[in-house]
Parts: sequence; structure tokens; C-alpha cells
Amino acid sequence: MSDTVDYSTAPDRTDDRLAADVADLIRAYPDFPSPGVLFQDLCPVIATPTMTTRIAKAAIRHFAGAFDIVLAVEARGFVFGTAVAQESGSPLVLARKSGKLPGRVYNVSYDLEYGRAALELQCDVLPPSARVLLVDDVLATGGTLSAAAELVELAHATVTGYAVVATLTELGGPARLGRYQGYCTLTLPID
Repeated sequence: MSDTVDYSTAPDRTDDRLAADVADLIRAYPDFPSPGVLFQDLCPVIATPTMTTRIAKAAIRHFAGAFDIVLAVEARGFVFGTAVAQESGSPLVLARKSGKLPGRVYNVSYDLEYGRAALELQCDVLPPSARVLLVDDVLATGGTLSAAAELVELAHATVTGYAVVATLTELGGPARLGRYQGYCTLTLPID
């Protein structure tokens, strides 16, 4: 990606029917996991057999030819990342919470909408020439995907973009990830 491209607005969304179908399944839980947070529960999306495949195919169409490895972020990102990897025939790499991976790892700490966390990536899973697509479930503040991007860069690979199911644009995630091209199935309000 060129450094002059600005992707700081909401990620691209290309399939209105898919967006409507996903929106019908998402459940919102106020004040979870802490006061002031409106939690968007994607479990009903995951529980609908055809939905992850439809989401994966839409992301693959958007990034056609732009990636050779999928990096999925723990935990719900694993579901969608696996679907993208399988549908595209690409290898899948996992960014896990701190302490979950054996061997040498890169570790990046980051802030969440409701706390602090760290992600890790095994040091030997990405070749330096890899073009990596980041996949997660929800983009809120951008902390998690920024940490995932930093892990990819520590491995001397290249982030070609990110794909999420839902974006909460008011929380600044797209702006924080503005140097990467993004794809989301739908945008959600935060209140």
C-alpha cells in the first residue's frame, strides 16, 4: 500500500444484502463487559451455517490477489479468519492472547475499549515476503488490529489490509488503521 493513501474513513462495504442479514443476527448487550460498553454479540452470526462462508467470500472478493496469508485474531477472529483462509486456499496464522503460544514469540501490548491486553505471534510463522490479511470480528478502537499489524511488521512481513464483520466507526478504529485498506460487512452504532 502506498503511504499516501488514506483509509481512515469507514472500511469499504460492498454487499448490502449480506450486511442486512448479518445485522439481523447481531445482538447488542449494554454495559457488558463493563459499564458504558455496548457489546455487539456475533455468536448468532457464527451459529448460522452459511453466514461465515458468505462473509469470507465477500472479503476475498474485496482483497482478490492482495494477500497470501491470513492472520486471524483471537478469539472470534479465528472463526472468520479460518473461513477466509479455507475459501481462498491461503495459510492461516493465529495471533493469540499472551501466554497461549509455545516457542519464541513476538509480543505487543495494546489498549482495548474496556481494558488492556497483549497479543502474540510465533516468530517463525510468517516469511518476510508474506502479504498478510488481518481478520477479526469487530473493529472498535483499532487497538487489537493495530497490535496484530505491529506483530506482522515485527516479523518483517507486510499487512495488505484488514477484514472485519462489523465496525463501530465512532470509536476511531478506521482512523487508527488509516494506512491499511479495510473491509467490513456492516457498520454499527455504539449506542
